[in-house]
Amino acid sequence: MTVTRRGFLGITAATLATTSAATSPAAASPVATRSAAPPGGGTPSRTLYLGTYTSSPGGGSGIGIATYEANGKISATGVLSGVEDPSFLVTRGRHLYAVNEQRAGGVTAIAIDAPGKLRILNRQPNQGSAPCHLTIAGDYLLSANYGSGDLAVHPIRSDGSLGQQTDLVKHKGTTPHAHQVLQAGKYVLAVDLGTDSIYTYTLADGKLLLRHQTTLKTGAGPRHLAFHPSGRYAYVANELDSTITVCRYDNGRLTPTNTVSTIPPGSPQNYPGEVITSPDGRFVYLTNRGHNSIAVFATSAAGSALSLVSTPSCGGDWPRHCALDPSGRLMFVSNQRSNNVTTFAVAHRTGGLTQTSSFSIPTPVCVSV
Repeated sequence: MTVTRRGFLGITAATLATTSAATSPAAASPVATRSAAPPGGGTPSRTLYLGTYTSSPGGGSGIGIATYEANGKISATGVLSGVEDPSFLVTRGRHLYAVNEQRAGGVTAIAIDAPGKLRILNRQPNQGSAPCHLTIAGDYLLSANYGSGDLAVHPIRSDGSLGQQTDLVKHKGTTPHAHQVLQAGKYVLAVDLGTDSIYTYTLADGKLLLRHQTTLKTGAGPRHLAFHPSGRYAYVANELDSTITVCRYDNGRLTPTNTVSTIPPGSPQNYPGEVITSPDGRFVYLTNRGHNSIAVFATSAAGSALSLVSTPSCGGDWPRHCALDPSGRLMFVSNQRSNNVTTFAVAHRTGGLTQTSSFSIPTPVCVSV
């Protein structure tokens, strides 16, 4: 498979765009936003940061900033411009980090001076192509490069800005496409759609060392994984054959145990996107792009098996990403092609989803709560 497959799967021209000049701190002024406190007191709203594509026709102009109420209704409060193609975001404390998903990829560090008030610290190239995911591991920011099939490592300075890259590790194979990187205890896991593999690394002094490689079914196309709260099982969303694989996890090693479909029989062509677990581990949620639904799975008591419960509509077209709010009672779904983020109320007992609102924004591809 080649990078053009990413365009076929609905990923915009952002992966082929030329990287703009790095944004300097002097050029990045703080964004003015409306207060999140409701008039006359009451429960304050919470802040959302929204990843978009800026280089696609009709795309966004940077990182969207919004608030949401207790009922899930979203209101726009501003945009941080000057960040190119911020298709995936992650926060830690008073800092936000974004990929720049372009041919010459990069990562951007942003200060959160107050909820909804953002200021660019700096941008660093990551020597890879089309970074689409990142994670924080200790004092390092790791990014996964889909186009070049490698992982980049940048140190995080004491002020939250990013230092020069300390490592770049390429996955071996004909067409590697690193799609996710995440920390699992003392290990770093990387999911690669092109090699049908999940790689286990250790990270020390800014360097990654490969410890293990788990290979899934040929052509499955693993995209993302999420852990059961126990840490004993992981659920892998397979983009190319529309399945989800349960893996037993122990000391950095994943062992596939069973695989189920993410859509009912007779469904249209479909490509799973994001996968997440409920805080109590009783349910797993997965976005179906094509079927345009959210697959709701019930887990076994220990999390070792999944059963498909329902596939409610995502409320839009091409649901690339989803996230739960800290309470676990609300879910936000980024519908890339219909330019909206839908909010769902989550039923604690059944795991069921009920859409409560829809918010318009150009090419939403990530929600950071």
